[in-house]
Amino acid sequence: MDMDIGGAMEPHRGKLLSESERLVWLTSLIGRKPAQPRLFQQALTHGSASADNYERLEFLGDRVLGLIIGEWLYSLYPDEPEGRLSHRLNMLVSGEVCADIARDIGVQPHLVLGKQARDDGAIDSSNVLGDVMEALIGALFLDGGLDEVRTLLRRLWARRVEGAHDFAKHPKSALQEWAAANKRKPPEYLLDGRSGPDHALQFTVTVTIRNVGSASATGASKQEAETLAARMLLEIIA
Repeated sequence: MDMDIGGAMEPHRGKLLSESERLVWLTSLIGRKPAQPRLFQQALTHGSASADNYERLEFLGDRVLGLIIGEWLYSLYPDEPEGRLSHRLNMLVSGEVCADIARDIGVQPHLVLGKQARDDGAIDSSNVLGDVMEALIGALFLDGGLDEVRTLLRRLWARRVEGAHDFAKHPKSALQEWAAANKRKPPEYLLDGRSGPDHALQFTVTVTIRNVGSASATGASKQEAETLAARMLLEIIA
């Protein structure tokens, strides 16, 4: 009952789905009916809708995700040093990637949001979607154990892990190395500002290498914005 996860969905704009439709979706996602549907309901619930929300499950899922992807990379790249493995891991478990996976599997119509959060666009927020993806991982860990999570992540992350050699070096590290190799001062990152509601903040960052150039980018976190800006500057100076 695998879902089609070949490409990311467009931002969801349609009606929300019912609990029965949510159960069908979850059953398709994990390959069986959830033993504890309440856990998955909690994983999909934003703090604006209930105090029983995804935050604790997100905490758990983040750790489980790191363990499984780390184990996978350790086996896949037996000759790599810790530093390169860490670069791969950090990219693969980033909030940006988790949000993209959430979009791939169609999380958005199943989110439980308060009216204000919905009006503010939380349904399309990378921060929210990344957190929910981690919460779903935490829920599945409690509902079915580590082996079931491993099976799911091996499916959902396969394309990204198998292509990890194409982007093994984090853009910020690559930019730092470029500056050193070209006898330039290290890149400087400046937070230009932030905007949006608390649950969907957007950060704008400019990175500069003195006497070389600069680039600005906006992301759902300061780290994401810095990464995007570094990638843009690399494309300019390459």
